[in-house]
Amino acid sequence: MNSKWSKSCERAGKLKKGPWTYEEDIRLLRYITIHGPGRWSALAKASGLQRCGKSCRLRWVNYLRPDLKRGSITPEEESIILDLHARWGNRWSLIAEKMPGRTDNEIKNYWRSHLKKKTLDISPFRRFLRREQNYYFVATAGNSLSCGHGKPCPATVTVIIFK
Repeated sequence: MNSKWSKSCERAGKLKKGPWTYEEDIRLLRYITIHGPGRWSALAKASGLQRCGKSCRLRWVNYLRPDLKRGSITPEEESIILDLHARWGNRWSLIAEKMPGRTDNEIKNYWRSHLKKKTLDISPFRRFLRREQNYYFVATAGNSLSCGHGKPCPATVTVIIFK
């Protein structure tokens, strides 16, 4: 890569990659408790961690912050994600702002591993959904729609249009 960001991490010398250890987490937490978060490249050097500043920032934001919610996403949070994704699409940071304690990365991963499969499970509309990004399909119980040629759809579908 020719990015200045990747070079700044390379210039720092031999940096550790891979999973974080408990000792590294404690060292990062201790440093942030005293000095506060920010200036991540300087923090990585000053704290004695053999990590890139970006790695320190991501570890703090996604795992170590004290205000993060732990555990599964609740059904209420799931409905919020569905509603906001229908309005804003894949703007995960905006969605995360409306859900205190949840990170954009966590919400994106939950969408891709749970909710996207549920909404794309409507096979007759799968190709149409990919082609038309302004349409959002949700499986519901109730009235069925025609799939064309006068035949009813095998799945019940509600079409919600957002523009």
